[in-house]
Amino acid sequence: MTRFDEYGDRLSAWARGLPPIAVDTVIAILCALYVIFDAGVEDRFVWWVPLGAAANVLPLLWRRQYPFAVAGITGISTTILSMTGGLNDVPVAQLVATYTFAALSPPLKRLIAVAATVVGISVSILLPEDEALNLGVVGIFFAGAYALGVSARARGDRIAMLEERALRHAREEEAAATRERERIAREMHDILAHSMSLVVVQAEAGPVAVRHDPDRAEQMFDTISVTARDALAQLRRVLGVLRTDGPGREPTPDLEALPGLVRRVNDAGLAATLVEDGDPRPVPPDLAATAYRIVQESLTNSVKHAGADHVDVRLAWTDAALRIEVTDDGAGASSSINGGGQGLIGMRERVVAAGGSLDAGPGPGGVGFRVTASVPLD
Repeated sequence: MTRFDEYGDRLSAWARGLPPIAVDTVIAILCALYVIFDAGVEDRFVWWVPLGAAANVLPLLWRRQYPFAVAGITGISTTILSMTGGLNDVPVAQLVATYTFAALSPPLKRLIAVAATVVGISVSILLPEDEALNLGVVGIFFAGAYALGVSARARGDRIAMLEERALRHAREEEAAATRERERIAREMHDILAHSMSLVVVQAEAGPVAVRHDPDRAEQMFDTISVTARDALAQLRRVLGVLRTDGPGREPTPDLEALPGLVRRVNDAGLAATLVEDGDPRPVPPDLAATAYRIVQESLTNSVKHAGADHVDVRLAWTDAALRIEVTDDGAGASSSINGGGQGLIGMRERVVAAGGSLDAGPGPGGVGFRVTASVPLD
């Protein structure tokens, strides 16, 4: 039984691979041969039967493109053949047309075609004074063909729905993967830009400090070591999302890590302060990470681009939002910041994703540079 099922599956797959016009041509030829053979067996064969059979089945070649019209034309020719004695009780061409309009036509056309088919069957059987019992038998054939067509329609709709769902799912997965790549890129930019900026500043000042202030030089090298280790730990955490079998990742930086961040900036030689106004409250991890990255990137810009001596970090807590403000006293926004740098773009994307807003521009009185972000807490 399994072997027969395998052969059947192969035959079905082969048939589905054939061009539709080839399949319809074979169906039309078989229907015509049936009419001619049936007329010969019933001793009703006359010279015009092959012509009538050809006229009856020829519209089937266009049944997929015009199912409603083909059903009408085939129905008329079937009725004529039946009333003139050229067709017996089973109108195979009309059964194929019935299956086709049931599978492909819209509801209103299906209703019209069903009504016309009922009238055609009745005329074909009752007017020639055929046995009324044949009306029920032929009706069963047509009901079966219509049911098969409806079943094919439902199966096609189901397949189309599953294909559309699979396509939508694939697009959602692709969009999610794109968002995750963008998130990882922002994380890596923030980590590397901040940490390497501090390391570069300390390393450039190190030779001078070694000659004039050994204690200060030792502190600077300690800062380089701590900053580099912290950057490596954060990179391992970010890249760890790409490994499903990796070890447990370190926690995402949050607001509790801000004092250490400000302290490392101080160690790099830029006087930095952290002030909080209002009553702090617990926030979701993603919101805490957003706030941390905003402060981190702002401090990185102050270290790399502003030439500032002092930078203030202020967190203002309200019932509805957390306001983050980072202001330095440097030379103002550099071209890398205002010219579409990835740092400011990344900050804006993070804030927008959290449902907040971000503003960046010259500080009070046009002195320095200020980054202001507000993220909702509800």
